[in-house]
Amino acid sequence: MSTVSFMKELGEKLLSNASQATPEAENLKAGELLAFIQKLGLQFKSLKVITRGSKVELLGDVEKQSDAEKIALAVGNVAGVDAVENNMKVATPEAESKYHTVVSGESLSKIAGKYYGDVQKYNIIFEANKPMLSDPDKIYPGQVLRIPAQQ
Repeated sequence: MSTVSFMKELGEKLLSNASQATPEAENLKAGELLAFIQKLGLQFKSLKVITRGSKVELLGDVEKQSDAEKIALAVGNVAGVDAVENNMKVATPEAESKYHTVVSGESLSKIAGKYYGDVQKYNIIFEANKPMLSDPDKIYPGQVLRIPAQQ
């Protein structure tokens, strides 16, 4: 699959032991990330989360490419994570999405205009990033978003 980079200091404040570098803390971080994925209701058949410092590797099986990408984005947009290596196996392959890092002053409409040539297609991006996004107006600089292939 792929490795996606993130801004370690931004995102969901989730990890209780992010500053500790013990094997126990690493295991706890993996458990917290898995619990976060489950809390979001993201779909997977099997999933193993491995943490190495601020890097995360995802192993397992999912039905769709979008499931694998949403799991990787959810994990990557957690404070303390700066890279996600997505090694999940996809049962039904489809085109991989592009990724976009939000900059100051951007909106989903502006991003849709850039990738799709139509600002009205912002809802495609919003839907592609649920449940990590709860509102189209709640994006922040440094956040990484999935940009699915144009439909």
